[in-house]
Amino acid sequence: MVKCPACSVVFMQGDYPALARHFSKLTEQNDIPHVMWLNRYITNQKQDESTLAKLISDYFDLKGSTLQKWIRRRFIEKFYGDKTHPFVLALQHPSRSTLVGYVVEHQHFLRQWVRSCSYVVAKTDKLDVTYYELDNINTEFGGFDGRPSHYELLLRMGESLGLARGKILETAPLPDTAFALKSWDQIAREGHWVETMAAMHSLELIADKTVVEDGAKMTYFDPSILKTSEVTDGTKNFLREGYEADVGHSKEALDLVEKYASELGLIEDVQATFVKSMDLFHLYLMARLERGEYLS
Repeated sequence: MVKCPACSVVFMQGDYPALARHFSKLTEQNDIPHVMWLNRYITNQKQDESTLAKLISDYFDLKGSTLQKWIRRRFIEKFYGDKTHPFVLALQHPSRSTLVGYVVEHQHFLRQWVRSCSYVVAKTDKLDVTYYELDNINTEFGGFDGRPSHYELLLRMGESLGLARGKILETAPLPDTAFALKSWDQIAREGHWVETMAAMHSLELIADKTVVEDGAKMTYFDPSILKTSEVTDGTKNFLREGYEADVGHSKEALDLVEKYASELGLIEDVQATFVKSMDLFHLYLMARLERGEYLS
C-alpha cells in the first residue's frame, strides 16, 4: 500500500497519483505537515498533480537497489548531507551543554525504544525477529556478561557531568521530545511490526561509523574525543558503546525489515513510516540542543 508519510492515510499500492492529489488538496488548505513534507523532500515549487505524482514516485523508487540501501541513502541525506543536522555538528567536539541535553532527553527515548521493540515481539510470529528484539531489549536495559546496559551507561554519563541521577529521572521530556515519543508509540501500537522495526532500527544509523563510506561528511562525533581528556570518562564509555558496536548488528535489523517487507508486500508502507520516523528523529535531536541551553 502507498501510505502518506505526513499523516499515514493509506492508498492502493503504487497509486502515487492519488497520493499527489491528497498532497495537492491539503497544501491548498495550507496544512502545515503536508506543506513541510513536500518542501523537505520533493519541491518547494507548486506543481500540477501529474508532475507531483512523478516526483513523489521518483523519491520512493528503489531504482533497482534494495530497501536497506534506500533507507541508508535517505538517512544519510537527511542527517549527514549538505545540511548536516545541528546536533551532529554540536557533538563533534561537544560542550557540557550538548551532553547534558543529550542525557536528559535521551533517557526518555531509550525507554520508548524498549516499548517499541516489545510491541514488535508481541506482534510478530517470526522467531528470528523475536530473538533479535529480545537481544535489543536486554542490551538497552538489562546489560549482559557483567557489562552495564546502554541505559545505565547513559545515566553514568549524566552523573559524570554533574547531574544527579534522581534529577535526570524526574525531569519530564520537552514538548518536541514528548511529541516524537507519542508518535513512535502510535506507530508501534497501530502499525505493522515490520514498520515499527524500520521506524526504530533505521535510527541506529546515526551512530553507524560506516556512513562515511556512503557519502557522509563525518561520523556521529569526532572519534578523537575518545582518546583525549576533552570529555569525561563516563561520556567516553557511553559514546564508545555505540561507536565500537558491531556494525553488523544494525545491518541485521534492516536485513530483517527487507526480508519481511518484501515477503509481506509492505515495502511502500515501510518507506513512508521510515520517512515519518526520520522527521520525528530530527525534531527529537533538536530537543536535545534545546534542553542543553536550559541547563547550561
